[in-house]
Amino acid sequence: MFEAKSVSRKLISWLDDYFQKNAAPGTKAIIGISGGKDSSIAAALCAAALGKERVIGVLMPQGEQMDIDASYDLCKTLEIEYVEVNIGKPVANLYTEIEKSGLSLNTIATFNTPARLRMTTLYAVSAIVGGRVINTCNLSEDWVGYSTKFGDSAGDVSPFSLLTMTEVKAVGRELGLPTRFIDKVPADGLCGKTDEENLGFTYEMLDKYIRIGVCEDFEIKAKIDRLHEMNLHKVRMMPVFEGISN
Repeated sequence: MFEAKSVSRKLISWLDDYFQKNAAPGTKAIIGISGGKDSSIAAALCAAALGKERVIGVLMPQGEQMDIDASYDLCKTLEIEYVEVNIGKPVANLYTEIEKSGLSLNTIATFNTPARLRMTTLYAVSAIVGGRVINTCNLSEDWVGYSTKFGDSAGDVSPFSLLTMTEVKAVGRELGLPTRFIDKVPADGLCGKTDEENLGFTYEMLDKYIRIGVCEDFEIKAKIDRLHEMNLHKVRMMPVFEGISN
């Protein structure tokens, strides 16, 4: 049984301890705010651990973002400072320059490049204000590789990497975050589909399989296993050649 109250207290203490040991006094948490549950709950956690005055939300729409009001609402609800940096033109300019080189863009490039530019933006903001970038990925996403390497999978500190999506939502409720932020349907905001539509199974099924090893659908179990194996490189340290002896 997941003890949300106990885990939430430990997360608050752990994050506060990280900032005390790894950053100067008053260092701020820099977090990309998408309006989705992970970034919303991570922002609420940072506010609880550090104080709302030490949290800066960074909104990064790519041109027009239909649900950006959820991001504004989150920042207003938590009373945290925020900045908005539209990555639409930088993404378009980069694509133009790539095509000028003679290369043709594909869906992999256009899906992952915005996520990597968002992470670049977060670190630029962090450098300007002297902050630490908060990773918002959870165990469920990482398990099947539903993140972008050097994009949303990056960061300085990761509070939720060992918590499933179900558990992260429980933490959000324990922190007192309004339901509208916790139960928002997960979507990357890039391809027009929900996460579960892209994956082909629900997070409920995935989380059950992760925690107790049970998945009644053999085909889905095989797909989860395949995705997990092929995406482990996203969460492991980069392989280093060790063939030279002293």
